[in-house]
Amino acid sequence: MKGAAPVIGVDLGGTKIAAGVVTAAGQILARARAATRAAEGPAGVIGRMVGLIAALRQQAPQATAVGVCSPGPVSARQGAVIQPPNLPGWDYVPLRAILSEQIGLPVALDHDCRAAALAEHHWGAGRGVGDMIYVTVSTGVGSGILLDGELWAGASESAGEIGHCTIDQNGPVCGCGRRGCVEAFASGTAIARRARELLDQGRQSRILELAGGQIAAVTARQVTEAALAGDALGVELLAEAGRALGIGFAILANVVNPRLIVVGGSLVKAGDLLLEPARAALRTWSVPAAAEALEVTPARLGDDVGILGAALLALRTAGS
Repeated sequence: MKGAAPVIGVDLGGTKIAAGVVTAAGQILARARAATRAAEGPAGVIGRMVGLIAALRQQAPQATAVGVCSPGPVSARQGAVIQPPNLPGWDYVPLRAILSEQIGLPVALDHDCRAAALAEHHWGAGRGVGDMIYVTVSTGVGSGILLDGELWAGASESAGEIGHCTIDQNGPVCGCGRRGCVEAFASGTAIARRARELLDQGRQSRILELAGGQIAAVTARQVTEAALAGDALGVELLAEAGRALGIGFAILANVVNPRLIVVGGSLVKAGDLLLEPARAALRTWSVPAAAEALEVTPARLGDDVGILGAALLALRTAGS
């Protein structure tokens, strides 16, 4: 890809669309963003994506391809987005074909976790590591898997759903409808729910102050902020989430035996308050040889990981 023309990467999310012109070296030359306004349905969202792409092409007319990463389920093979929870009305949207027809450029599409895994492998914390897994911990928990440096999607392109592996069959109900998933314990949504439960039971914490005194307004961001300032309840909540996450890591270690797990998403800002309990649980619940071979490290690309991952999809398309 060295010396290739720039491409446009588009990170489609449930609340925002972020896009950028990206070089083959991973430099973002220009940016654009818009609110997703997902309630308007596919036509409105796609129209905003087309508008962002058009604006960026004015700044970089030499762009040769567009890459898009989207919340799942996504079929990269079919170029379709299939019933993502945060995009109502997207029952089966052939986004790759629709965008390509409207913008007149080749378009690549994949799941946001897989694109992020690609970016961290190519430009971030996973450089030089053939077998790695990127795990995102934010509103939900998901992962993208690379084996020998290549994305592995599985037979039905659903590989990597670590957030929906059950670790306690009697645990809380997950957003997927099942009980005791990793995501039901370790996601930002789960951390905020657990914080509200304990505060409602009378636990004292700076978290409530950060939420303006309103228990119903508590978020995982406030839990993290309080924990980083030394708040006991915040530290406890992140440790609890970290242990659940570490059991998920142990499942990945036992099945895939990767060399590296790169952890991204908004919750990684908690640093070792989340990751140390996760590492400890990994060592407890995984096969010793798998744990000894495995490093767990924070992601390096931050909020740009989606744009960069989508750009790598486009660079692969442009170079094929």
